[in-house]
Amino acid sequence: MTDWYYALDGQRHGPVQAAELAGLARSGAIAPQTLVWRDGLAQWSPLSAMAGELGLGNVPPPLPRTPPVAVAPPPPRGRSGCILAVALIGGGLFLVLALGILAAIAVPAYNDYTLRSTAAAAINEARVHQPVVVAFLGEHGRCPTNDDEGFGPATDYAGPHVASIRFGEFEESTLCGMVATIHAPGRGKLDGEPVWLEYNAAVETWLCSSAVEDRYLPHECRG
Repeated sequence: MTDWYYALDGQRHGPVQAAELAGLARSGAIAPQTLVWRDGLAQWSPLSAMAGELGLGNVPPPLPRTPPVAVAPPPPRGRSGCILAVALIGGGLFLVLALGILAAIAVPAYNDYTLRSTAAAAINEARVHQPVVVAFLGEHGRCPTNDDEGFGPATDYAGPHVASIRFGEFEESTLCGMVATIHAPGRGKLDGEPVWLEYNAAVETWLCSSAVEDRYLPHECRG
């Protein structure tokens, strides 16, 4: 199988299999312009150029930039300088007040949105490894661990939003799965927190839970 590498924040990550790389692309963990490489390529290429080979179809381009703010036209002639000055001052005070109110509402909402997006990205990044757990369980009749062939140390699975992944059996439920540690520097409500992904072979279903507050988690991971 072909090993792939990808560049993120000036660092090389990998090796990963094609399915894992495609999963990172679908989850948004890597972007169309992210540089990727495999043996046989003369140089690093954008992910979008490798989309067909990775089975991604057409990778959407980056989001467009925010359009420039329209400039208001000059006031009509004939007004006295005094009236215009009063109008400008009054309008400026109203604008400052309105911006303050909007900021008080928008900033916390944006912070919550950022935390939810980061948590979802970390969970999706960990879900890329679910198929190998199911395959190992089906072949060997037991849960894989990081010491088994085909697996590696927990930190080898570090990525943009995950610091490590530990494979094994959950003591409380005796189910197979993995524990992913979220990597979110500067975001104390997420950084270092665990996400548990458990596989119930009897119903062929993955369960998700976490120590993170429910409001920052996808609905299927809330307790």
